[in-house]
Amino acid sequence: MALGYVAVVLFAALGCLAPLAYGGHTGGDGEPLDWPRIALLAVLHLCLESLAQGRPTPCARLWRRLRGRPVADAPEPPAPRGSSFFPVLFAGVLMLPPTGAALVAVPGALVGHSAAPRTLRRVWNAAQLALAAYTASGVFRLAGGERLLLGARFPGAALAVLAAVLAFCLVNGVLVAAMRRLVGCPRTAERLLPPVLPALLHGVGGLMIAVLWHGPYGAFAAVIGLLPLTISAWTSAQGHREQSAHRATVQALVQAVEIKDAYTRGHSERVGRASVLIARQLGMGEQRIRTLHFAGTLHDVGKLAVATELLRRNGPLTDAERRAVEVHPVFGHELVRDLAFLGEARDGILHHHERLDGRGYPHGLAGERIPEFARIISVADAFDSMTSTRSYRRGRPVEEAVAELERCAGSQFDPVMVDALVAAVAEHGWQPEPAPPGGWDGEVPDIPLGVPEPARPLPAPGRALSRGGPT
Repeated sequence: MALGYVAVVLFAALGCLAPLAYGGHTGGDGEPLDWPRIALLAVLHLCLESLAQGRPTPCARLWRRLRGRPVADAPEPPAPRGSSFFPVLFAGVLMLPPTGAALVAVPGALVGHSAAPRTLRRVWNAAQLALAAYTASGVFRLAGGERLLLGARFPGAALAVLAAVLAFCLVNGVLVAAMRRLVGCPRTAERLLPPVLPALLHGVGGLMIAVLWHGPYGAFAAVIGLLPLTISAWTSAQGHREQSAHRATVQALVQAVEIKDAYTRGHSERVGRASVLIARQLGMGEQRIRTLHFAGTLHDVGKLAVATELLRRNGPLTDAERRAVEVHPVFGHELVRDLAFLGEARDGILHHHERLDGRGYPHGLAGERIPEFARIISVADAFDSMTSTRSYRRGRPVEEAVAELERCAGSQFDPVMVDALVAAVAEHGWQPEPAPPGGWDGEVPDIPLGVPEPARPLPAPGRALSRGGPT
């Protein structure tokens, strides 16, 4: 079905370029094609798309080949959503007939990065962008934008540009949403709205290029005017690449922990997700939420330094074994202390087993002395632990886990964080980890409803909870 859809879109895109089969001198509406302008815009669009996605531009690749240096063939990381750079493409929409505007979009899409299968994905990208550009150019001309642009009459030209950008977003959004639905991607409707705001900003950039191009200095002024946009695209790409590197580092550490402790596979990601739910309920800023997600995902990274036999023990631990497990927050902090991008996440990893009453570990902190990230992760960790089935006990229903958190609020957990999680779960729901096919090997006893309190106050590091309660 998806292949048939691609074929239909490709056929429609080829129809937009059909006038080229009849001499290639007009854009289908009688307007002559300015081939030098089309070529220059296509090259600029291709180069800026490469910069925006953090890839070497074709000129940079050619220069490396001329100097005898190898060009890396390793796949680049996927470009983040919203990293496409369209000011030059929109300039083509405003200055060229529909067929010419479609031609500007094709080289950047065909040469641009995409996931496997590369050829099919690139052809699809080129076809849907060509259709969007063709439609936007037609709308711009129907709105009289070309006549207004030549006289630089505003706001008439701006309104025509707005109509063209909205037409581009509509065609692009509908085509992409239909493809995502065909290949089974969730939440396809959200693809229609998010691109509009950045597209409007890119449309303003395209209008600036078109106005400069029609000025006394022509294409030279337009290219010089692109410099600020180029710097912005390159800076944005570097930020995206840095964030991708951070995510890859975190994911590698998480996978190492999950390989060692098979029964907690997926636990780290769920704790990170639950931590984000709490943070959003508290109104935390997006930058801190990203850092908190790292902290929640890496909270158990110190288990890499704990004996595998202890992590996989199907039964209670001795006091000595429990103390050996209790040092995992310290080991985790040592493992990540040099990862500067984690920031306050490192304290969250170190203190996520502290208790509000000071009877936790490793340092016996109490109340507000426990870092906010640690208080959030403590609740998220306990909640997922109680709702997940492990080798030594069954997971509880969400309702029972919530009741247990509320019972221990004020002694073990921060009541504010518990209330935030309860509200978030009520609003968004929670899907516990399913048991593996065939269930766990051996007997799986039920866990008691109560969270056992330590038998007596202990100095740091404090005594851990028994394996019957949240961990």
